[in-house]
Amino acid sequence: MCSSYVDPEDLTLEEGAFLVRLARRAVENYVTRGKIIELPEDTPQKLRNAGASFVTLLKIRGVEARELRGCIGYVKPVEPLALNVIHAAIAAATEDPRFLPLEPEELSEVIFEVSVLSRMVEISKDPRKRPGEFLIGRDGLMVEYGFYGGLLLPEVPVEYCWDNETFLAETCFKAGLNPDCWLNEKVKVYRFSAKTFKEVRPGGDVVIRDFLKEYEANCRK
Repeated sequence: MCSSYVDPEDLTLEEGAFLVRLARRAVENYVTRGKIIELPEDTPQKLRNAGASFVTLLKIRGVEARELRGCIGYVKPVEPLALNVIHAAIAAATEDPRFLPLEPEELSEVIFEVSVLSRMVEISKDPRKRPGEFLIGRDGLMVEYGFYGGLLLPEVPVEYCWDNETFLAETCFKAGLNPDCWLNEKVKVYRFSAKTFKEVRPGGDVVIRDFLKEYEANCRK
């Protein structure tokens, strides 16, 4: 039983690097040996508390290009964060329905990225207020309506230079709903933040992504 919830803002670069390397190790063991690794004995105590994470795999294409190779995660903190990263990493590598399972020979061509999520906060039920209740570069969005649900991480609108209304529409689309679903007050919209740690090259050093700076640099020209 986890004693508390891991706030992503409390994570250090060292702890984030541990999670990224853990994600790579989990996938390496699974795709080469078919085994799910156990939680390492040297796992920091903080990472043994409950947490929610997404793991993204990016395949290198040329010098600068990065191509999505898998992304899966969990929004509810139902298990230790480090264990959640192991499960999310294996799922991203082998269960993303958009891609074939990762092959062992691809490991040297893939960058691992781990996003640790905050708790979800429901924004206003008034559709007119919704575009002003989150910040691109800081927040991700999740939409829920009946059996439908979809989530986009904070990095997504930054990479496509979306404005707030486009981000809402794309999250609706991700949920399998019409792009204007956010105008329906019966549709629940949540915001959340995330701290994202990423390899600079396959198996290399790990850095913290600053989406606010990325958005300013790439989308405010």
